Amino acid sequence: MTIPNILTLFRLLLIPIFLVMFYVPVFWAHWAAAFVFWLAAITDWLDGYLARKLQQSTPFGAFLDPVADKVMVTAALVLIVQDYQSLWVTVPAIIMISREIVISALREWMAEMGQREQVAVSWIGKVKTTAQMLALIGLVSGWEPFVFLGMPLLYIAAVLTLWSMVSYLAAAWQYLWKHAGS
Repeated sequence: MTIPNILTLFRLLLIPIFLVMFYVPVFWAHWAAAFVFWLAAITDWLDGYLARKLQQSTPFGAFLDPVADKVMVTAALVLIVQDYQSLWVTVPAIIMISREIVISALREWMAEMGQREQVAVSWIGKVKTTAQMLALIGLVSGWEPFVFLGMPLLYIAAVLTLWSMVSYLAAAWQYLWKHAGS
């Protein structure tokens, strides 16, 4: 068990804590949930950094890290959709969740084709993730100044989400087209 894998497992354990904190009937519940989400976002960055720095990348970590990320982000998106009950939050959330499903399936399929490197994480994906995490921290907190910053970041993340999806699909297009009839 490597340090990066321990951090990824810790992030998975934070998911139920995040959900419980969001719904605890106290005035500081959303702040606590935002803090737990922030902690998860930090561990996401840290486990990747340490895996590279300590040369502790493992197949288990390569599998589990994106799963932990997707579940945490999807949980946060579902919570803010339910909490805000606004089309202005729902549309970007649906875009982001849909993109994650499509790109995860694409990466799996490309790996089966022996072409996973064609859809490796790009700089657009990293910028998207940063905007997404900051937006979600702000929106989960519910504090008006953070919400004021979180809403535009949510839309920036949604645009980057679409941009990165188009980039990944374009990179995989020749393989998709070649195997479309098989």
